[in-house]
Amino acid sequence: MKINPNGFREYDARWVFEKDIDIEGITKLGKGLGTQIINHTKKNNPRVIVGHDYRSYSEKIKKALSEGLISTGCSVEDVGLSLSPMVYFAQFNLNSDAIAMVTASHNENGWTGVKMGIKKGLTHAPEEMSELKDITLNNKFNSGKGDIKKIDNFKKIYIKDLIDNNKINKRIKAVVACGNGTAGVFAPDILRGIGCDVIELDCKLDWSFPKYNPNPEDLEMLHAISKAVTDNKADIGFGFDGDGDRCGVIDEKGKEIFSDKIGLLIARNLAPKHKNSKFIVDVKSTGLYSKDKVLKENKCKTIYWKTGHSHIKRKVYTEKALAGFEKSGHFFFNQPLGYGYDDGINSAIQVCHLLNDQSKKISELMKELPNTFQSPTMAPFCKDEEKYKVVDDMVKEVQKLKKENTKIAGQRITEVLTVNGVRFSLEDGSWGLIRASSNKPSLVVVTESPSSDERKKEIFKFIDSLLQKTGKVGEYDQKI
Repeated sequence: MKINPNGFREYDARWVFEKDIDIEGITKLGKGLGTQIINHTKKNNPRVIVGHDYRSYSEKIKKALSEGLISTGCSVEDVGLSLSPMVYFAQFNLNSDAIAMVTASHNENGWTGVKMGIKKGLTHAPEEMSELKDITLNNKFNSGKGDIKKIDNFKKIYIKDLIDNNKINKRIKAVVACGNGTAGVFAPDILRGIGCDVIELDCKLDWSFPKYNPNPEDLEMLHAISKAVTDNKADIGFGFDGDGDRCGVIDEKGKEIFSDKIGLLIARNLAPKHKNSKFIVDVKSTGLYSKDKVLKENKCKTIYWKTGHSHIKRKVYTEKALAGFEKSGHFFFNQPLGYGYDDGINSAIQVCHLLNDQSKKISELMKELPNTFQSPTMAPFCKDEEKYKVVDDMVKEVQKLKKENTKIAGQRITEVLTVNGVRFSLEDGSWGLIRASSNKPSLVVVTESPSSDERKKEIFKFIDSLLQKTGKVGEYDQKI
């Protein structure tokens, strides 16, 4: 029996199958999760929705996981081949007690994992993950008599729910790219159903992923979508990841739009219809939200929060926000637009509503946003056991510099945000971020300036000099 403890991540569980976890390890994970669900729900036979993505081994893993759940007393309801958001939706639609989705999302073949949750619309956060790890690795299992049943054709209910609420009048020509991942059997039908002319790109299921991994942050995938958009004179291009909870966007000229900027365009479109709303964005996102005139006119408030789909999802839930946007492409829409969880297809639908409501092309809408000079996400190496201490030291250092009125790139620090590492803002709206990566031995550094490319680089040089002084930081994956 094999189960590598490091597979329990901050908000989901992932392993290389058979190298880090074997089939018995998966069953043990099922026992741990089943016990945790029973402990939290205080029910003898809680109902658990399970689904799986389209990898050659995912169904076998789902079966082993289900056996573990059943052995603790859980009643398993299997919705079959799924996207993560379809399983999240099933918890609402079927009113179940918990969910477990077998997926490694956009990871390469060989990887497997589980996204799980107990409270509706929320997935495990770090506390639940460490609790699950403790139960599983220390064999603190309940014993009970559960059962399993198949829920046939649930896919149709999920598809119908998204189509019925989202019809558009304008014929939008959309490239829909799925990288041969599971979204291929959902996204084209749904977007056609709301009224789009769909051009399919790699929507045929193929678990060998013959071209590239289904990952909308992958350059190969983005280049393929870009070419298809320009070749077909499409209005928009959408790229979906392996389990359908993220969406990447390409404009009609074939140019990638960063997800935080797409989020701002969507927020601007929603604000007049939903005045006094809150929007949650992660700390890696553009500073434009906090000063946006459309959001201000409609008395909307933006809260910057911890990076990570589980964190943003929870914050959207606790703040009763209308929507949340994460730079990685996880978008969250609360009632009346959604159920609070991340659904890449619903994100694409909201972009279609934006194009439907405005008589402009997506590139024209982008031009209405103030120009900013944004760095890519940069990740300098830092050991897992040292990275959080390094970040704590950076927080203290930046707070000290603010107190002393020290200037960075000729500007004073006006605000220091410490919800997730340290994000400091300057007088002109420029900012820099240092945080610890949640899933790699590295830090995360991002800078942005509305003033100049030079200032963006100066802020990076300032951050880099602080980090180098620690002696704990190694090579960057990329640099500006």
